[in-house]
Amino acid sequence: MATEAPRLRLGSVAPDFKADTTKGPISFHDFIGDKWVILFSHPADYTPVCTTELGEMARLEPEFSKRGVKLIGLSANGLESHEGWIKDINEVGNTSLNFPIIADAQRQVANLYDMVDYQDPSNVDEKNIAFTIRSVFIIDPKKTIRVILQYPASTGRNSAEILRCVDSLQLGDKNKITTPINWQRGDDVIVHPSVSTEDAKSQYPNLKVIRPYLRMTEFDSLANKEVGF
Repeated sequence: MATEAPRLRLGSVAPDFKADTTKGPISFHDFIGDKWVILFSHPADYTPVCTTELGEMARLEPEFSKRGVKLIGLSANGLESHEGWIKDINEVGNTSLNFPIIADAQRQVANLYDMVDYQDPSNVDEKNIAFTIRSVFIIDPKKTIRVILQYPASTGRNSAEILRCVDSLQLGDKNKITTPINWQRGDDVIVHPSVSTEDAKSQYPNLKVIRPYLRMTEFDSLANKEVGF
């Protein structure tokens, strides 16, 4: 197994790196620019779960773009393999994958972001080098890691949950609110604890005080609720 990288946490600055991708070489911080970014890893090319995931993320890319979010995938194979696999992804998913996929055959980025599989002994390549797990990093324009999701190689991700997280983060950044369990865009939101009830009542006419620490308001009452950031 590879040496463990320093643990990345929510609030960490996303490590910069240089890599070859299906859209050409990148420096990751330059790629981020002033946008949000979702970096998500895949164990290997031509694998069934990954093929369905990338097809769905390609289908949803316009929704992420509306929110000022760039997508970038990673798989532990080389560019030539990626290029052939993308043809399969497009055919199987009836889509057109346009975002870059990082070629990380040596696991340099995977180790930097602690994506390497330490759980499944069968998730290895022909040289017995561990492939990656299914990691998701949601990174904001300040290069700060805001969400980390990790799934085993056997379990496909929920793309709707990734999009929901983006909506919650961006809405919370623009308004002093948080989002409750199972929240979906358009649902009621929670007024942030830093806002006093007196101030909340003046700001949100339809404020519902369930408990002094739990105050709900309607989505439509938010001053900044448009999609994007």
